[in-house]
Amino acid sequence: MPYPDALAIQRALVEERRANRVGDLLLLVEHPHVLTLGVRGDGGRAHILANDEALASRGVEVHETGRGGDITYHGPGQIVGYPILDLKPDRCDVHRYVRDIEEVLIRTAADYGIEAGRVEGLTGVWVGRDKLAAIGVRIARWITSHGFALNVTTDLEYFELIVPCGIADHGVTSLARILGRPIDRAEAEDRVATHFSSVFA
Repeated sequence: MPYPDALAIQRALVEERRANRVGDLLLLVEHPHVLTLGVRGDGGRAHILANDEALASRGVEVHETGRGGDITYHGPGQIVGYPILDLKPDRCDVHRYVRDIEEVLIRTAADYGIEAGRVEGLTGVWVGRDKLAAIGVRIARWITSHGFALNVTTDLEYFELIVPCGIADHGVTSLARILGRPIDRAEAEDRVATHFSSVFA
């Protein structure tokens, strides 16, 4: 799904959730090649390493998002998760929410025999010094949107177009790269959904 379409759906569902017309939701999508910018400073534009012509030649769009965090890449082979949750009344803690998303993805990696974890002072899920999953959230009046991106079979060369999340001294990886084999997307999505339901009760 193109990024602007997913953004419009999220915004509509946030209002539906706020009005209690829908329950808590987890949207799982895959985007065409896109760079997304956060809300701090220039959103990460300074961390784009390619010019407009180079991006266009590779079919990469750039979009502002309204989420926290810096620049990141989304594309084929990546599971992008957008939780639309009401954190009231008992989960009104931004740091806990982000740690819980990390926990979902750490458990998903463990299902594949991968020991993933956290890096102190940095957001996301890591295997050694390489980022396996990025997290960038928006919480407005305790309704969440945006979320996470898990690299499953992602073409990691596209991350060379940017300084991912503004972190220059760490790399990126994927489930497929770590395991050296293809990963079934539907199975990975099922694992993410199962762990998400468990962590968020």
